[in-house]
Amino acid sequence: MKIYETMRKEQPDLFIHSGDNIYADGKIAAEAKLPDGTVWKNVTTEEKSRVAQTLADFRGNYKYNLMDENVRRFNAEVAQLFQWDDHETLNNWYPTKILDESWKKKGYTETSVALLSARAKRAFLEYMPVRLNAEDGERIYRAIRYGPHLDIFVLDERSYRGPNSPNRQGVASPDTDFIGRRQVAWLKEQLLMSKATWKLIASDMPIGLIVPDGDTDFENFANGDGPPLGREMELAGLLRFIKMNDIRNTVWITADVHYTSANYYDPNKAQFQDFLPFWEFVSGPLNAGTFGPNKLDNTFGPQVMFQKAPPDGQSNLAPSAGLQFYGQIQIEGASGVMTVRLKDVGGHELYEVELNPERSDAAHAS
Repeated sequence: MKIYETMRKEQPDLFIHSGDNIYADGKIAAEAKLPDGTVWKNVTTEEKSRVAQTLADFRGNYKYNLMDENVRRFNAEVAQLFQWDDHETLNNWYPTKILDESWKKKGYTETSVALLSARAKRAFLEYMPVRLNAEDGERIYRAIRYGPHLDIFVLDERSYRGPNSPNRQGVASPDTDFIGRRQVAWLKEQLLMSKATWKLIASDMPIGLIVPDGDTDFENFANGDGPPLGREMELAGLLRFIKMNDIRNTVWITADVHYTSANYYDPNKAQFQDFLPFWEFVSGPLNAGTFGPNKLDNTFGPQVMFQKAPPDGQSNLAPSAGLQFYGQIQIEGASGVMTVRLKDVGGHELYEVELNPERSDAAHAS
């Protein structure tokens, strides 16, 4: 995984992994034929020869990544924060999902996703350096205070979501939960408490990019153009809360969609307008097939300022194609200016933007 060596050479103070640390639902064959006719040869193990179902299988997926000297060297030098997304268990999962015959054809004999995700979470917590919460030893969401200029809020958008659906409900209910009510309340409290210049929200899934699950259902907040419906109501409430309490300088970093993008959310161009404008930077997952770009949902007014994805008509490009991306954030100590750069696997800069911190209305008044 050459991208880890590229990132290591940047000598980062901290690395935030936005999920899909492993592909537990993906077998690795000894060979794979590439579009140009060449054959890629893989290192294989017993656990990666099948989809992960047992605890030993999930552990084996994390062990597999540690066979890579680039990963091991990176781990030895760089402090890291981890969250999980879907592939730590299986594609597009939610807690109440029951696997049907199509999944059995892929090799699954266990149909309870609740059981599979419990095993997956245990392996995740064993292999990823996550400080255990005293009140809930399996809690992944957490806040990290990183000096006067930065607070990081790491979300868990898997454990508390309702089922994937057409996502068009008009009334909030457990079926429209995404972050989940308890976690939303926690995030609001943490944002209110934050004294840092920047509030960085690490979300494993993007906000205004449409991520479908099959022909009719959706994976994240977005469900198509229009006012907030379904899971979007949860996000609208959070964004309204941030504006109502004049919480400035929130930035979202997201992943999941297999390309890189810088998106500016403008209330003047949104269907729902009761929020402060903010930026979202998308990159990841690392060393996975490259897809995209995804369609936009105008509910919260996303404006694509930059994106890099495969050429039209191409998808699931192998890492050898060079379309692997990561984001780099630098905060200047004296001024608090945040510079965000999007880079490729070779460390080449694709996009840069400087964000000047805003003072709250209360600060201006004082």
